[in-house]
Amino acid sequence: MTGPRGGMLELAVLGSLHETPLHGYELRKRLNTLLGMFRAFSYGSLYPCLRALLNDGLITEEEPPADTVIGRRSKIVYKLTAEGKERLHELLTQAGPSAWEDESFGIHFAFFRHTEAEVRLRILEGRRSRLEERLDSVRTALSRTRERLDSYTLELQRHGLESVEREVRWLNELIDSERRGTAAREDPSTTTERPSAVQDTTTGAEEPRTDE
Repeated sequence: MTGPRGGMLELAVLGSLHETPLHGYELRKRLNTLLGMFRAFSYGSLYPCLRALLNDGLITEEEPPADTVIGRRSKIVYKLTAEGKERLHELLTQAGPSAWEDESFGIHFAFFRHTEAEVRLRILEGRRSRLEERLDSVRTALSRTRERLDSYTLELQRHGLESVEREVRWLNELIDSERRGTAAREDPSTTTERPSAVQDTTTGAEEPRTDE
């Protein structure tokens, strides 16, 4: 699996199996939900990916005990190995330009809960920079060609511009939140305040706090 698309599918598979072992059908459903949000997902690319991960020792496959299968084909369950967990961690630490692109940013974002705060912030800032560059390019092109465009093409250009502007505002909010979280972790005193009153759990009334 080489190239950004292969790496994106690898990350999606390993990240999904990190949550829980899955058989092929369950994994396909989860990937369709995850990848389908960002691009068309080809099921034909899943099983070659699984074979490659099996060959590399990143995942393993298990069949249920024979006595639990009655009149039906057993479902192979895919599980993450220790090497697979290491590979997933390696993929989640990548914060370079490939993680900012349209096809891969969403996948990285989907697994942000497993990603270190510093890496999350770099990816978000990189994505914002990439979109700001795109905005400048589109605005420049639009100003030069506005008079030559028909009303429908012009409206489509405006729609695309507004979509990118909305994502930049969304990224600004996420970046601010990440920075506040980092500051709070580095200096807990910035968010920890001593309450001036405590609630009486028996009456629901507030009573002044007294020092012991």
